[in-house]
Amino acid sequence: MVSATLATTAAATPAKASARPRLPAWLEIAKPRLIPLLLATTLGGMALAEGWPSNGLTITLTLVGGALASAAAGILNCLWEQDLDGRMQRTSSRALPSGRLAQNAAFAMAIALTLASVLVLCLGVNPLAAALSLLGLCSYVLLYTALLKPRTAQNIVIGGVAGAIPPLVGAAAVSGHLTAGAWWLFALVMVWTPAHFWALALLLRDDYRSVGIPMLPVVKGVAVTVRAIRTYAWLTVAVSLLGVVVLPSGGLLYGVLLIPFNVRLLQQCHALSRNPDAAAPARGV
Repeated sequence: MVSATLATTAAATPAKASARPRLPAWLEIAKPRLIPLLLATTLGGMALAEGWPSNGLTITLTLVGGALASAAAGILNCLWEQDLDGRMQRTSSRALPSGRLAQNAAFAMAIALTLASVLVLCLGVNPLAAALSLLGLCSYVLLYTALLKPRTAQNIVIGGVAGAIPPLVGAAAVSGHLTAGAWWLFALVMVWTPAHFWALALLLRDDYRSVGIPMLPVVKGVAVTVRAIRTYAWLTVAVSLLGVVVLPSGGLLYGVLLIPFNVRLLQQCHALSRNPDAAAPARGV
């Protein structure tokens, strides 16, 4: 399970990053700031599934297993990208490129966390939840990080599936199968992720250019990227409104609750269109 917010922590400027208290190396590479976001969408998938509310043990074990998988994915991502991180000033002080943590130790941690996640979910929840969580981990590390990110500007459009899987894990944990509500939340995260990611990539385009990563702002320029962000923002609004029809019960309530979020998203896109280098709207998309 990995987040639809694949680049959130990367959006910190060097000044802000250095101002934060430094985490222990073993914790830093697990990307702990992303884990709560992933668990929130897992809970969303649970809440939209038949069988909710579930018993407290199932909920707890699902969240623990998801957190372990997310941490493992973060570590494997750091291992794969440590050479790139070492070449960028913004990331050169991270645990692996700076030498604060040995590569072998990080790899052992990732394997241990992966196995622990599979065991917790398979034995404590059900095999479907475990398989989906492992699929999310593999799609982030292998599909997005290793295959797509260095090769295509559309990397996040396809690779965003990794961050959209947690709602499916949540639904599987509660109901034992994949529900319409979980697929709706999956689709919502999928269409929001490119807008969110590309907005952050605008701020980091010089870094990406310096190491040859073909992010959309690097390959197509700022104007094309801003138009793409607007397109996916409107797609996000459209998919969110589909919940009124798709959700078996409470769809209208979800539609009403999402109105302020949709308004905020479109406001941030408008602000970004006027000033693509503004940090606040980029982080608000």
